[in-house]
Amino acid sequence: MTSHLSAELLLEGYRNGIFPMSESKYDPKLFWVDPKERGVFPINRFHFSRSLRRRLLKVDYEVKVSTAFADVVTACADRPESWINQTIFELYCTLATKGKAHSIEIWRNGLLIGGVYGVIDGAAFFGESMFSRERDASKMALAYLMHRLDHTGFKLFDTQFLTEHLASLGAIEIPRQQYHYLLSEALGRTANFMSPVYSVTASDVIHRSGQISYRT
Repeated sequence: MTSHLSAELLLEGYRNGIFPMSESKYDPKLFWVDPKERGVFPINRFHFSRSLRRRLLKVDYEVKVSTAFADVVTACADRPESWINQTIFELYCTLATKGKAHSIEIWRNGLLIGGVYGVIDGAAFFGESMFSRERDASKMALAYLMHRLDHTGFKLFDTQFLTEHLASLGAIEIPRQQYHYLLSEALGRTANFMSPVYSVTASDVIHRSGQISYRT
């Protein structure tokens, strides 16, 4: 695949269960990926370590939604090896302007210290990447994201691949066929990531629905 990919075609790819990647952030070419085993995050399950719980309850931070989307994507790409090239960066920023991509951001003292971003369609959230500039900041963003998805109607949280880090937080791996079934179900439903009636506190995030498990 060349770099000639529109935001509309990108979104259509997600609807068909595939997503684009680049060999590196310096390679302009893109290719579609459809893993045999897909990483997903059960929306009603998230594993908190006791240290993360303490950090969340300290509330010495601010949580913002899509106020610095481009900065979050840039920070996610700011590592020695990254699949986020300039084309991917521009495409996701375009989706964000259309309300089809969002970021959860953790701020402290006016500085962006962590975040996560992804694409939305129907009741599906396609997680793309996350970053930390302080300990546990990306986990904090992910915890707030999970709560928002759970309370605004989302049914599928796609993580693309299952990493050891995501598995430690509660993500699992499912076969491609099962993923496509769940995707079809989620695309047939509606959700509102930016619901005006949604609100949350750190205590809400930790204690939601009694579904949280704690680890040392």
